[in-house]
Amino acid sequence: MSLFITIAIVHIIALMSPGPDFFFVSQTAVSRSRHEAMAGVAGITLGVAMWAALALLGLQLLLHKLIWLERLISIGGGLYLCWMGFKMLRGALAKPVQTQAEPVQVFAGAWRSLRNGLLTNLANPKVVIYFGSIFSAFVGEGVSSTARWGLWAMVVAETFLWFSFVAGCFALPVMRRGYLRISRWIDGCAGAVFMLFGLHLIFSRRAA
Repeated sequence: MSLFITIAIVHIIALMSPGPDFFFVSQTAVSRSRHEAMAGVAGITLGVAMWAALALLGLQLLLHKLIWLERLISIGGGLYLCWMGFKMLRGALAKPVQTQAEPVQVFAGAWRSLRNGLLTNLANPKVVIYFGSIFSAFVGEGVSSTARWGLWAMVVAETFLWFSFVAGCFALPVMRRGYLRISRWIDGCAGAVFMLFGLHLIFSRRAA
């Protein structure tokens, strides 16, 4: 039981640290709708489920033996985040001043939000490092198979609940009204953040 509590605490701290997943969910919720944000949450949760499963199946050993794979994931992920950021910046610069009472359409549909949420999570090498080192370190050989998959289910559920909370908060009417007034600035800042994350991952991992 103590292992479950420890993993739960470590994982919620990791989730609460602002990153691409958080910015994706919050920006989608405030600019589109809670429905599409929840589709993005489902995509992010699916990505976490995949990484957690790989960690249980030996991700740490794989990354240790194939250092080039971690660097390749870092560069590829950084390029994807830069591309996402560029799209947001371009949309912000081309967007007219918002006057209507409807949310700006940033992502076209729930399926696209799900896909973008999944790719945003898979493209973040920090998630790989987290599951390949910290998470794997807690789940050693002495942990039974039942406990391992119980931890997997807990981590997946914790991820879904946290980002559902984030989506619900940013989809509130007061947040949406604020977004309509300064949508260009919010989208521009979100795009810049994504590009900074991407550039950091590309160049810092190359230098490692």
